[in-house]
Amino acid sequence: MSATVAVSTRGIVKDFESGDATARVLHGIDLDLRAGELTMLVGPSGCGKTTLLSIITGILTPTAGTVNVYGVDLGSLRGQDKVAFRRARLGFIFQQYNLLPALTAAENAALPLVAAGLTLKDAVPRAAEVLRRMDMGAHLDKTPSHLSGGQQQRVAIARALVHGPQLVVCDEPTAALDAHTGLTVMETLREIALDPGRAVLVVTHDSRIFRYADRIVRMSDGRIESDQLNGETHHETTPPAAHWHAAARRRAAGVRDSLLDGASHA
Repeated sequence: MSATVAVSTRGIVKDFESGDATARVLHGIDLDLRAGELTMLVGPSGCGKTTLLSIITGILTPTAGTVNVYGVDLGSLRGQDKVAFRRARLGFIFQQYNLLPALTAAENAALPLVAAGLTLKDAVPRAAEVLRRMDMGAHLDKTPSHLSGGQQQRVAIARALVHGPQLVVCDEPTAALDAHTGLTVMETLREIALDPGRAVLVVTHDSRIFRYADRIVRMSDGRIESDQLNGETHHETTPPAAHWHAAARRRAAGVRDSLLDGASHA
């Protein structure tokens, strides 16, 4: 496993104010996410998982503390600089797919490239290649209403990856899926996380998918309760990334090469 620290948070505190009252939802969070790992942030609803994810991605500003993402102090970024950083370096996968109903699968997946300045004509072939690597080649021209839930989530994953982000964050990516489809999506994310130049963070309370994690960080009441390699806590069900079969690595390399090729032409 790579030892490169992709994300580092130190002393993260987050307060929310309502009238005269102040509620502290994060209490001094120290966390490192490593490149080449799939980290799961788990815990009960209301423990602060999504708030921490929002701070790591620069959507929320912490009340105190620092966030460093691949050497960039997010506190030093303002306005459009922060937006540009997120657009170039981060990929987002949500519980809801947020696909545009009038666009095809390939067009939806191409949107980050269009936002970066490419024409739709140039962006769609690159997005289509990513989708093909995810076994979606037969569905490139279908609109979301003609795709299953799992297929729509794969389009959302392709959209998150098409611009070659270094950090991929997923907020409950399997919550709206049945068990079989959810595990299929996690296999895709697992393969993506094999890239030593990328970190993947999954926020979830779905215990069915814990076995796909390299590292599990447990939260409770706005604090980190434990941070352990998954083999130490779920050894009987979870193979470490180093033991994933060669076919998975080849598919991951194919996705990575496709993304790097697209980024080099952007």
